[in-house]
Amino acid sequence: MTNEYHFVTRWQFDGQIEEVYDLIRDALNYPRWWPSVYLETQEIAPGDESGVGRRIRLHTKGWLPYTLRWESCATEVKRPHLLTVRATGDFDGRGIWTLEQQHGPVNVTFDWKLTADKPLLRNLSFLLKPAFSANHRWAMARGEESLRLELARRQAATSEEASRVPAPPGPNRTSGLWLTLAAVAVIGILAGLFRLAWP
Repeated sequence: MTNEYHFVTRWQFDGQIEEVYDLIRDALNYPRWWPSVYLETQEIAPGDESGVGRRIRLHTKGWLPYTLRWESCATEVKRPHLLTVRATGDFDGRGIWTLEQQHGPVNVTFDWKLTADKPLLRNLSFLLKPAFSANHRWAMARGEESLRLELARRQAATSEEASRVPAPPGPNRTSGLWLTLAAVAVIGILAGLFRLAWP
């Protein structure tokens, strides 16, 4: 189906696996350290002692000028190596975070498989699937950058050193303008070609 997507993202960080895992697992803090994508999060249910069953409502955005509202439910939690979530709402699917560390950096893999149910995504996927896929890659690149900054802040030796770490990138607010300009340019080119073909 054209509205089905499957992405595998890999990150690598210096630090301790437990610290990286706890940052990824705590979606309520995403708007603080990953604000380019996570606009708002709210806990619906806390889950059990391990976190299984924890439900979070999320409002997210990528590079493209639309937002998504969805819920995440933790279905498998094995700190610090595995977190599996079920997603429902504007899209339906599952995400699997896998973390590994052996005497070196923390290797993070995110396997994200979903079906886009938001009308915009569902109806235009046949035409704009590459753009929607690029939007996801942009969002995950911002996540890697933001998590790296958050780790640098936490690992700073002094508060002064921590204050020198740049703030994470915020939400993109110019994509609508650029897409409008691109559409105008395409229309202008097509109109010019039409006039050449039929003088």
